[in-house]
Amino acid sequence: MEQIDRQILLLLNGSDSTFLDSIFLAITRTSTWIPMLLVLVYIVYRTSGTNDALSRFKRLLLFAVAFALVIVICDQTASSLCKPLFHRLRPSHEPALYGLVDLVNGRRGGLYGFFSSHAANSFGVATFTALTLHRRLPALTLFLWACLTSYSRIYLGFHYPGDILAGILFGIFTGWLICRMQRRLLPDVAVATTSSAASMPAASVYLLLPVAFLLTLVAIAIVSL
Repeated sequence: MEQIDRQILLLLNGSDSTFLDSIFLAITRTSTWIPMLLVLVYIVYRTSGTNDALSRFKRLLLFAVAFALVIVICDQTASSLCKPLFHRLRPSHEPALYGLVDLVNGRRGGLYGFFSSHAANSFGVATFTALTLHRRLPALTLFLWACLTSYSRIYLGFHYPGDILAGILFGIFTGWLICRMQRRLLPDVAVATTSSAASMPAASVYLLLPVAFLLTLVAIAIVSL
């Protein structure tokens, strides 16, 4: 399995294009996606199923707390528990792969890489948000973003595919678990309701997320030229 993991890594890692190098460096940065996150906050606020501003704010706040909890669980489990426990070197630090892994600007990341916190975080929040919003378009957008973010870690040589896969599975489970707990403990917190989703403003507002995602990718490409 270790050999297969390395072979897939070398197949998917890096390129001879400085343009793609710049793009994936931008994609892997969390700060790049802040505008899209702000759009998501607006969508959650607009589709909270009530016309009362205070009630919308309360539901948005509860969503933000659960959203943050997903990130904390995924990130800390990966970074503070699994990486020190398993001691699996990142490809960028593996002596057997020296000179074989394509690194961008000499960046290597931390010493250990199992499992990927980027993959866990992105798939965790994508799963939680998709289950909360109950809408196909934002769900597809978020999972596409999560896939792109996860692949960037392989492209940059920071993680093996196995690190990514483990992070994806843990992230999906965590996002699902937090959503289930929220529904069971706070059943009135559901962000979107049938009545709100059926209205034209709430239905059209979901288009903002894929638009924000595409505009971010366009901005990344322009800056990387």
